[in-house]
Amino acid sequence: MSNKSLDIIHDEHRALAAMLSGLRTLVTSIESGRLKPDFELMASMIEYIEMVPEKVHHPKEDTHLFARLRERSAEALPIIERLEAEHREGDARIATLRAALEAYRREGEPGMAGFQAALKTYVEHEWQHMNTEEHLIFPLARKHLSAEDWAQIDAAFLANDNPWQGPAGKYAALFTRIVNTAPAPVGLGG
Repeated sequence: MSNKSLDIIHDEHRALAAMLSGLRTLVTSIESGRLKPDFELMASMIEYIEMVPEKVHHPKEDTHLFARLRERSAEALPIIERLEAEHREGDARIATLRAALEAYRREGEPGMAGFQAALKTYVEHEWQHMNTEEHLIFPLARKHLSAEDWAQIDAAFLANDNPWQGPAGKYAALFTRIVNTAPAPVGLGG
């Protein structure tokens, strides 16, 4: 049975992973002296991370997939509760990353270590979070949810604004701007 909603979650995880990897690569290139800091580009990448996963992706998971799985699997309950708590902490974690970038912008080189540390913490947390969803929640959902459950979840995910199209297409424009601005190997910029 195909679960369109799990495919959507997986694709959104891949997009977030690419953005996080790109941001990490930029910071490594700045640290090594290959690139000069582009604070606007890094701020745009953080904006993407904030707007798509925190404002579009996580609410879909909480409202549709987690809510239905909560009704069907006691085994999933502690995992769902942990993931939902992490979703609630998302704004604070993004604020920490944004503040570290702002300190780096203000302080110059002395602020780089703080930004690197904040980015490392954020990236590690997101990897762990996405892996928990894909390796623990996905199998439990496949095991415990009925065809009717999947039909409702998939319909909700497909009806929910795709962050790449429709009114939320601004995310596609933001992503395109980042790709066109970021230097190789992160993007197509100079």
